[in-house]
Amino acid sequence: MSTHSLGAERLPTVTAPLAGAVGAPAAAAHAAEAANLWRPSAPCTPQTCVDVTGPARAIPLAVLRIAAVLLLLIVGIALTPLSGRIPAEVIRRWCRWIVRAAGVRVRIDGGAAPDGGLLLVANHVSWLDIPLLAAVRPARMLAKSEIRQWPVAGWLTARSGALFIDRDRIRVLPETVGRIAEALRAGEAVAVFPEGSTWCGRAQGHFRRAAFQAALDAGVTVQPVRLHYRTAQGASGTAAAFVGEDSLLTSVWRVVRARELVAEAEVREPMAPGSRPDRRSLARAAEVSALLGPRQIQAPGPHRTVPFPAPGVVRTAPVTDAEQQPPALSRGPYGMTRAR
Repeated sequence: MSTHSLGAERLPTVTAPLAGAVGAPAAAAHAAEAANLWRPSAPCTPQTCVDVTGPARAIPLAVLRIAAVLLLLIVGIALTPLSGRIPAEVIRRWCRWIVRAAGVRVRIDGGAAPDGGLLLVANHVSWLDIPLLAAVRPARMLAKSEIRQWPVAGWLTARSGALFIDRDRIRVLPETVGRIAEALRAGEAVAVFPEGSTWCGRAQGHFRRAAFQAALDAGVTVQPVRLHYRTAQGASGTAAAFVGEDSLLTSVWRVVRARELVAEAEVREPMAPGSRPDRRSLARAAEVSALLGPRQIQAPGPHRTVPFPAPGVVRTAPVTDAEQQPPALSRGPYGMTRAR
């Protein structure tokens, strides 16, 4: 399986004559720049997208919230050697407790198949998405390779059996897809955020196609899930968004200070093997299912919540009926981890 077959396009390469002409450093820089063109990104930033004007939790209570999250993570680390013998229901409850310990209420609507190979796909808003999606069904997470360097979280992610993708090496993408397919064939669940970058929730990105090729190769069901964060009053909230130049600590602090935040996971209709002929149509159908939610709430800020905004474009005009129809997906070949 070639890179071309996975992404419908080839990454521009530095040929030997070019490398000889401009020298190794310039050729390497050219290759790095070309690779970055394939990195998914979002226009969302904390300054323009994140609204924290609501009531704030007292600092001492927020500190206790962080301590509770850390305690649950420590328990998880201690039990990692026994993870293969821990019932899935216990893991699901533990993941819910992590979100709840941060002061965020959890609502899960629907359920995923409890066993067998399954590709879980969801939109990406926050670091809370990881335990929230695992509360639907525990799964091996597809994560960017940089996460390995994160303190505590990186080690825990690696020990959990996560699959890592190197976003700067497009030519190893077929190997990554192969590893995903192998895990799916073995009856495991794999969780992927196909937007490839976190968005604030008022706008969304397109689903990249590579992970869906793994589902086709393995002949397994694709399970779309819509993740959404709102206030107790029902308004769409962005306090949980982990976007732009946000550091993990900054985002965690913003979440534990926020009050009346609700995290929702809406499990959509599963897509059976063979229900779509190729990864393009499968990715598009999953995108429609996961992103076209029942509540399209208009909120202040640079983004309006519409089903399929073009990357980097902010809508200011009313959405017409024609715009409600999903356009063709962007032609990026991959992008399953958050770009920073």
